[in-house]
Amino acid sequence: MGDELTSNSRFPSSRTSSRSVIETVNGSHKFVIHGYSLAKGMGIGKHIASERFTVGGYEWAIYFYPDGKNPEDNATYVSVFIALASEGTDVRALFELTLLDQSGKGKHKVHSHFERSLESGPYALKYRGSMWGYKRFFRRAMLETSDFLKDDCLKINCTVGVVVSSVDCSKSLSIQVPDSDIGAQFGSLLENGEGSDVVFDVAGQKFHAHKLVLAARSPVFQAELLDCLVEDKNEIIVTDVEPKVFQAMLHFIYKDSLTEDDLVASSSSSVSTVSDTLLGKLLVAADKYALDRLKLTCESYICKHLSVNSVSETLALADQYNAVDLKAVCLKFAAENLAVDMLNRRCNRILKIVAGCDEDCSSGGGKSLSVWGQLSDGAAMDEERLRQQT
Repeated sequence: MGDELTSNSRFPSSRTSSRSVIETVNGSHKFVIHGYSLAKGMGIGKHIASERFTVGGYEWAIYFYPDGKNPEDNATYVSVFIALASEGTDVRALFELTLLDQSGKGKHKVHSHFERSLESGPYALKYRGSMWGYKRFFRRAMLETSDFLKDDCLKINCTVGVVVSSVDCSKSLSIQVPDSDIGAQFGSLLENGEGSDVVFDVAGQKFHAHKLVLAARSPVFQAELLDCLVEDKNEIIVTDVEPKVFQAMLHFIYKDSLTEDDLVASSSSSVSTVSDTLLGKLLVAADKYALDRLKLTCESYICKHLSVNSVSETLALADQYNAVDLKAVCLKFAAENLAVDMLNRRCNRILKIVAGCDEDCSSGGGKSLSVWGQLSDGAAMDEERLRQQT
């Protein structure tokens, strides 16, 4: 009897398990449209596109049709769509489009796949350029008298949830590491002033900061605050930077980002030149304090708002403060657009002044390697090509 074996001992087995996890990778993008009234009349089926944004490994874009997408509606409605902007096949996703109420009442217009049952499951986009959205998103006459439109500006928030699946056999034993919040932690130091050891007096406004943080971010601050032989230099008067600019610069030093209010204020600014905008002044401050990342961030945002009317002033700013990338973008933009306009005389004269050329710089008295020389040479070549083609 004692020699009998149980079935378990005669047939030892290993037990394994796995779990299929189907979930969404979510991301959001806010699309702000300034100058809505100027977009009207661009034509049915023509759209304004947001900057591309990435969710779930795919690029997406928001398309806004001010005159609608459907010819049959005769521009009665505005249309809004989310488009797959990168290569992909049968990309399954959930979408949410929100037209933001700008009155502060929170009565947003929301079209959402999230938090509700979908009879046919997530929407599948077959290929690049496939879209999901609404041809009749909002009746245009109602939109123009609503709280969704303020100061000729619309704000659209888009959320994309890309469906992904994986087989998980160890998640129960894993340890999740949260995203870094070092920026928020340093930001709290700036906000509450705890442990601050230097004060900046900017036009009468006091800004408390920390020498080590500033020195770690800026070699100029390092030389001024740490390498200086004067040990009791705990209050510094700043005379050539405005308070709001200095505050935005400190925010970037501590948090490595600009606030949305700063960006919106610059993009919607009514000032005549880019050098008078907050971003323009921040670029100058970044150059002064050798904050290369802040400087490049300003260049990136400024170049998004280039136009024929602003390119000359922007080019002058970039040239004066050695904003190399912004200068290159301005030269390319101006060469392309001025060649198309056959070197419009007004822009021609503005660019000569900006580059430091006098009336007879073309006769040899100007700077041989000036910005204008670089620009006009490229534009002249483009003009010659156009003559040859015609």
